[in-house]
Parts: sequence; structure tokens; C-alpha cells
Amino acid sequence: MNILNTKSAILQTIREKSILKQLVYKNTADAFLELKKVLENLVNEYNLELTDQADALRLEYEDRGASEVQIRVASDILVFSMYSNVFQFDRDHPVWQKDYVKKNPNNAYSGIINIYNFLSDSFKYKRSDDLGYLVARIFINKENHYIVEGKRQMGLLENDLSQSISDEDSLRKIVETAINYSLNFDLLVPPYDDVKILAVADIDEKIQNAKIKTGKRLGFQFKSDDV
Repeated sequence: MNILNTKSAILQTIREKSILKQLVYKNTADAFLELKKVLENLVNEYNLELTDQADALRLEYEDRGASEVQIRVASDILVFSMYSNVFQFDRDHPVWQKDYVKKNPNNAYSGIINIYNFLSDSFKYKRSDDLGYLVARIFINKENHYIVEGKRQMGLLENDLSQSISDEDSLRKIVETAINYSLNFDLLVPPYDDVKILAVADIDEKIQNAKIKTGKRLGFQFKSDDV
């Protein structure tokens, strides 16, 4: 390949990849905006059913900018975070087994929205050592098709990229299942060996801020989780 042909190939790839990634990002950003509406409407709807409850039980919605939104549900906070980058699935991922991707590999380029679960007290008391866990992640491609990866028990693992379309109903299902899943995992006592030794210099800060590393039992592997 001569220099002119190489330059032409590079320019063509730049143009094609740029258009593709811009489209994927736009779809992901549009889905994230729709997700924000779903979350806000859901919080308002649920709160109407909790008018006779203490304020601590009422859900809270907080828009944290273009790429992050969070809701508080009882003692949990779910953080929804959108990546600004576009990714392609690795060659070992099951999506490559589908004709939809085999026939057009560009369908494997996706934006990602992550769903994390934290304890609300971790934010309230600024316990920076506390742990948050990835509950699920949503992949959205150039045709606005999506799949969800997460704990098998969530019951929302849409894994057929050719069939599923990101819309209000699908996002609502994902949100409610993620909430239900998070609420049903209880706080675990920290392992004894993790907290049995404490330096004198740290004791005041530990007592003031309760900085024992805290988290819920939510760890998982995306591709093979039989627990």
C-alpha cells in the first residue's frame, strides 16, 4: 500500500468511526436523559404512596449533571453514571455469537450506563472508605438496541442486542429491578480481622466519623455468576 492509499484508508476510517461513535454516544445520552425522567417520575409516584410515612422513608431524586443522577431509597443510594466514551465488546463476549453482530460488527459498539449501589449513610457521614458496588450496566448501540449485564438474580438480563429497544418501559423495568435487588441485600458486619487493630492516632477520627469500611454483599462477575 502506497502513501496515498494509506492516507486515504486512514481518513476513511476516521470518518466512519467518528460518525459511528457520535451516533452511539447520542443514543446513550438520549437514553440517559430518558432515564432521568423515569427516575424522577418514579420517585414522585412512589412518594405519593408514602405520604403517611416518615420523611426518612420517602425517596429522593438528585440530578448531578449531564452524566450522573442518583436516587435515595430508604437506606440505599443508587447512582446512575454514564460514560463519555464508546466501547466495543471484547471478542469473547456472547454478543459476537449473534448474527446481528456477526453481519455488522459496528453493532457491537456501545455506550455504557452503570448502576452503583451505596449506603446512604456513606454520603451523609462522608465515609470515604465505604464501598459501593456495581449492580448492573446498560449497553446501548447505534440502533438504540441495548443489553443489560448484572447479577443473574435481578431477572432483567436482556442479552439479545438485536431484539431489545431502549425506551421508557425498558428503563423503568431496569430501574425497579435494580432497586428491588439492592434493597434485598443487607449490610454485613465487617470481618473481625479488618477492625481488630486501631492506632491511637486514628481513634478520635474513627469515632467521630465512624470510618469503618462498610459495604453490602453485592460483588459479582458479569459473565459467570451462579450465586
